[in-house]
Amino acid sequence: MQNKGLITVFAILFGLVSLYQLSFTFITSSVEDDAKAYAKSIFDETQPKERAAAEAQYLDSIATETQFLGIDYKTAKEKELNKGLDLKGGINVILQVSVKDILKGLANNTKDPAFNQALNDADELQKNSQETYVESFFTAFEALPGENRLATPDIFFNKGLENDIKSSDWTNDQVRPVIETKIDESIASAFEVLRKRIDKFGVTQPNLQRLGNSGRILVELPGAKDVERVKKLLQSTAQLEFWDVFKSEDITPFIIAADQKVAELIEPVSEETEAEEVTDTTETEEGDLSELLGGEDVEEAEEDVAQTNPITSLIVPVSASNPGLASFKLSDTAVVNGYLRMPEVRALLSSDQRYARFVWSKPEFNETVGEEITSLYALKGNRDNIAQLSGGVVTDAAQSFDQVGRVSVDVQMNGTGAKIWEEMTGYAYTNQSQIAIVLDDIVYSAPGVTSGPISGGRSSITGSFTIAEGQDLANVLRAGKLPASADIIQAEVVGPTLGQEAIDSGVLSFLIALGFVLVWMIFYYGKAGAFADVALVVNIVFIFGILAGLGAVLTLPGIAGIVLTIGISVDANVLIFERIREELAKGKSQRDSIKDGFSNALSSILDANITTGLTGLILLVFGTGPIKGFATTLLIGIATSLFTAIFITRLFIDSYTKNGKSLTCSTSFTKNLFKNVNINFLKKRKIAYVISGLLLAASLGSLFTVGLNQGIDFVGGRTYTVRFDKDVNATDIQNDMIAVFGSAEAKTYGGDNQLKITTKFKVDETGAEVDTEIENMLFEGLKPNLPEGMTYETFVTDDENKVAGRMEYYKVSPTIADDIKKSSFWAVLGSLVVVFLYILLRFRRWQFSLGAVAAVFHDVLIVLGIFSLTYKIMPFNMEIDQSFIAAILTVIGYSLNDTVVVFDRIREFFNEHGSWKMNRIINSALNSTLSRTLNTSMTTLIVLLTIFILGAESIRGLIFALIVGVLVGTYSSLFIATPVFYDTVRKRGIDLTDKKDEEEETE
Repeated sequence: MQNKGLITVFAILFGLVSLYQLSFTFITSSVEDDAKAYAKSIFDETQPKERAAAEAQYLDSIATETQFLGIDYKTAKEKELNKGLDLKGGINVILQVSVKDILKGLANNTKDPAFNQALNDADELQKNSQETYVESFFTAFEALPGENRLATPDIFFNKGLENDIKSSDWTNDQVRPVIETKIDESIASAFEVLRKRIDKFGVTQPNLQRLGNSGRILVELPGAKDVERVKKLLQSTAQLEFWDVFKSEDITPFIIAADQKVAELIEPVSEETEAEEVTDTTETEEGDLSELLGGEDVEEAEEDVAQTNPITSLIVPVSASNPGLASFKLSDTAVVNGYLRMPEVRALLSSDQRYARFVWSKPEFNETVGEEITSLYALKGNRDNIAQLSGGVVTDAAQSFDQVGRVSVDVQMNGTGAKIWEEMTGYAYTNQSQIAIVLDDIVYSAPGVTSGPISGGRSSITGSFTIAEGQDLANVLRAGKLPASADIIQAEVVGPTLGQEAIDSGVLSFLIALGFVLVWMIFYYGKAGAFADVALVVNIVFIFGILAGLGAVLTLPGIAGIVLTIGISVDANVLIFERIREELAKGKSQRDSIKDGFSNALSSILDANITTGLTGLILLVFGTGPIKGFATTLLIGIATSLFTAIFITRLFIDSYTKNGKSLTCSTSFTKNLFKNVNINFLKKRKIAYVISGLLLAASLGSLFTVGLNQGIDFVGGRTYTVRFDKDVNATDIQNDMIAVFGSAEAKTYGGDNQLKITTKFKVDETGAEVDTEIENMLFEGLKPNLPEGMTYETFVTDDENKVAGRMEYYKVSPTIADDIKKSSFWAVLGSLVVVFLYILLRFRRWQFSLGAVAAVFHDVLIVLGIFSLTYKIMPFNMEIDQSFIAAILTVIGYSLNDTVVVFDRIREFFNEHGSWKMNRIINSALNSTLSRTLNTSMTTLIVLLTIFILGAESIRGLIFALIVGVLVGTYSSLFIATPVFYDTVRKRGIDLTDKKDEEEETE
């Protein structure tokens, strides 16, 4: 081998760099273990929040202290190997920025009928389209009857776009790129706003990505524990507004008149009917209550009072002075909103009150009432419903404390805002009125002004915050408001307990699989196997070092990818050792045998790994989240495996044999194994065709009749992993959930004390409120089976060492589920096309490609069929999701790996043995590669079985698909791919050699 010195230096330097990159992870792990031990010594398991705070305090205190070789904890934390959600816990969401809202904003919320009809039509188009929302909007607008133009004063030719759209004569095609640019700028703005919010949240190694031009933003926060806080932080539009407030004495006459009007309009109805007739979605807030009843006690009101005074009878008196008009129970706000929005009631407002806005304060729990209450405010609105002062003027915000020690948020405005603020406070001082500070349509405070106009642009927001809420609000205000609403259309929440369990099981399966491979290689190939083992260990160091250096994220499927790499990385060494044994058997010298063995094996090694790499690359492009992790580790593993097998193993072998030492690449047990095998594979092909035909018929029959158990990745829905403190019956729990949600499914997930509960209840609705509502319903439905005394907060809180409650949560909206399904289809189809073309290019005969693709189709259909036939009886999850698609693509790669090695030998034999008949050449090629085929398949299967038995529950379905795929793939490479190729070539009489005088083949 040439350039041994250079390769040796490179390998040593690469190894040292990899170890250096991994040293950051070891330092971080050691320090964090010390922090956990410190926290545990102070607080017990019943104080998880205090323990977490003590742990964080410890880490902060030693952040800049040197730990090893001048590296401190802070530096190591920034450069450690990133762990994904399934290993560390945390939250992964895809946010959909509303392009519809952006379009409305660009058109100044126009009432133009054509514009709004196009928006509605675009909503319908999006249900069955892969194009972006703005593309659907333009399509819908062009499809409207008549000549509708976008460059009109009623749509986009307005003051806000006058510098971009130069004339009302512009055509729709001229307007379109301007609008697309503006939308892209808005989405980029939303991305920056979210990035600023996340940067201040305190999560290490956050990941934010824009997903194409769809308006979707991926946010990954490994290690985030307060999931509800994260959701609020991400979805809050941060619409901060300052409004003048109507004085109580000015608006009370209207409330009294409205009370009488509503009494006249409504018939005496039951409470149930009333709830159905008056609905609203703005159940929020809380506050004070009292003045309207003049001290009347609502609790003592008779039933007829509720009929004669439908509004005032709902008022809850409170002892404290109420800054709002009155206080109501949070549960009554929907009814009151419905009354106040009646046209007949709005007509009672005086001319200077006709634009009044009624909003609620932030809810607070009232011990006397026993539930949350909220105060009603009347804001001085206007025709355009635009606040006199908004959050756009905020230049800085910080969490602080007011004079009485309550948490507050201090706000600093720019020059323009300061001037308006001075005018507003001057007006409030003169009229002895209030200014409401409103965030996302919730009144946080409504202070009066007692000392004259306030200059300088400083203000303070109070409202029963916790310190964390105050910090988040200040963070959000500093970052700015989102340009449009952002809904969570896909979310995954993993508790730290499941994450730690996944790490433990992953490490165990990794070590056992590695140990087996190391022992097997020595058993089968002797000293050569030991050299391969060293190369394998170096390979693993390289893989982890590259992952750490690139800042890639290690996920549970990623660990599976690494373990799978261990199983298939021996393939290259197996090919080399088998070729060396063949050359030795021909009587060549050891030196020549080693040289020719490496040289002859190189073509097969490259072809096999390139085909597998192509499928991995497609998976990387089309996959998301953990599946990208699987593809990343697989691709890195292929590259490092090639280097270590071809160069590192060669270095050891050359060094060992340079003084004439014998290296037989076998042991006494394996010396003659598969040596004289002479199986007539082609003679058995018709039997194989019948067997495969039956299997395919059963698979297709089941797929068309029974179908597949599609996961929420493909159909949408919500899935909760719930752990109990005792074993539970999945059927009983499922019946309980059906009673709650109408439709639900519960399956044992791991042990008998853990279930995976799936429901499509309100699958089309998004928003934090809906998620919280469904989780509350889930909790109430499961309460009889949960530990006694468990609260909702405990149920959803993600603490370490959690023994019961919601452990994991996954949500996919139907829109993104449809996108995932389509991208998965194109990923599988794309991989088949790419592989067909590669084999056609490499072997220059379409018959080779046909045989390979036929085998792949055969393998994929049988794997799908087995999943369809058995998903109802298997004791583990067999849903068809993104992980399953990863498995299918890996099966494609593995099947091709086997097939290409055989084809490469067939091509070689055609050139070497031109006088042989075709069937002899093909049978000889199959027999000569049989040792390699079975060796690689067996090691891979043992590795996969180790992961299947000992690995985490979440990847068991993926591993089962791989196990089936390896078995079927090995069979098809011997009995499907080659026979199909043989029959195709034989019928057409094609010459596959480089010689023109080859005899015509006969069977």
